[in-house]
Amino acid sequence: MGLVDNLKHDAEGTYRAAAGLFKLVDNDKLDWKPATGNNWMTTGQLLKHCTSACGGVSRGFVTGDWSGAGADGSDEGGGMPTAEKMPSVASVEEALKLLEADKQLAMKTFAEAGEDRLANEKMSAPWGGPPVALYHHLNDMVGHLAQHKAQLFYYLKLQGKDVNTMHLWGAI
Repeated sequence: MGLVDNLKHDAEGTYRAAAGLFKLVDNDKLDWKPATGNNWMTTGQLLKHCTSACGGVSRGFVTGDWSGAGADGSDEGGGMPTAEKMPSVASVEEALKLLEADKQLAMKTFAEAGEDRLANEKMSAPWGGPPVALYHHLNDMVGHLAQHKAQLFYYLKLQGKDVNTMHLWGAI
């Protein structure tokens, strides 16, 4: 199994599990966020963020076109936006459509990158860090989606949903 296949395999499972968790969100809970602490995304903002957490950012690494990377609401200094500035989805149905589109973009982008570029092309992320192989950046974007999928899992738990490890890993 090559690098492209590894990325596709890991992304497939992550997107499947994320979609399953999205389907457990109630539309009337899109404005919900944890009651303590600060700078939390609402559930709707989290769903929206998940829909550009992998494919759009991967596309940026592969093509240099960062327009699909979900940078809406970033601060003027180019850093991460505060939660209140982040966009939201209007419905779970919208979120599922956007997630599927991001998945298709990710799969296409992984294939377009190809084995040689994935293994040998090194670059730094626009937000900083040392140059690493393109594969590592794209693998990190699959991990980025997985991290926010886990965040959604805990949001659902805190909302009283009966979710368990099987939901987290997309086995249900």
